[in-house]
Amino acid sequence: MSIETISPVTHDLGQFQVHRVLPSRSRTMVGPFIFVDQFGPATLDLGTGMDVRPHPHINLATVTWLFAGEHAGAIEHRDSLGTFSTIRPGTVNLMTAGSGIVHSERSPADEREKGARLYGMQTWLALPDGREEIAPAFEAVSDLPLVEDGCASATVIMGTLWGARAATTTHADTIYAEINLAPGGAIPIDNAADERAVMLVGGEAALDGEALTLYTLAILAPGQAMRLTSAKGGKVMLLGGEAFATRRHVWWNFVSSDRERINQAKADWAEGRFPTVPGDDEEFIPLPQVAKTVSYP
Repeated sequence: MSIETISPVTHDLGQFQVHRVLPSRSRTMVGPFIFVDQFGPATLDLGTGMDVRPHPHINLATVTWLFAGEHAGAIEHRDSLGTFSTIRPGTVNLMTAGSGIVHSERSPADEREKGARLYGMQTWLALPDGREEIAPAFEAVSDLPLVEDGCASATVIMGTLWGARAATTTHADTIYAEINLAPGGAIPIDNAADERAVMLVGGEAALDGEALTLYTLAILAPGQAMRLTSAKGGKVMLLGGEAFATRRHVWWNFVSSDRERINQAKADWAEGRFPTVPGDDEEFIPLPQVAKTVSYP
């Protein structure tokens, strides 16, 4: 079934947990995906919310995806391009950092009043060679293909799956989909991508009869056709795409094929040379002395 499994590093943020599987010591990327976080499900205390203060990115694209259902919530995105977008289930937010961008993500006021809910995915995609320094951009796409097969369905967030292509911009060949299995549901896993992985994020499921472990990333064998099944119902993320020939480095919120470019970004943030976020410019996340998110030699 899988050639490797990556257990998550769990960060307890008080009222909710974040499960991080990439980058890991054993593997930095799966296709263009270089950072994979799953958060929630959680309902926060009344009057509180998620507050990710303004912070910078370079040479990557961030993808925010929220799950529908009981714990469906919303997140307000602001960035240094002047973008304001309320992220809700069914809409993918793609922010291309390119040469540099700053953004914040916070729970909306109406969510705080009733107890903010959080359940979804935050992923980063490295930009391909020759496109790392493209102009920053933002898009929110809600008209996404839904592929259904009996007791199973898949929302195509990015790329092409079973002939259905999402309108979301892809800078490299990418596949990203949310698969929902009803009890007794089954669906084949497309084998077209260079590199693929699945992550069980709710319920239970098995791949070719082998049970998946919650929040663990299972790297799939290249080119092998597989079948995803669930006896009781489950939610699984499928991600991957083209394999990168050039190594990418990660330090904090910065990704690049060039370590010196990351060092420059560190200096630029520390010395205030990045742009500010309109409507959210009174605070920021300082440059850490030691980054929790790093790639490994």
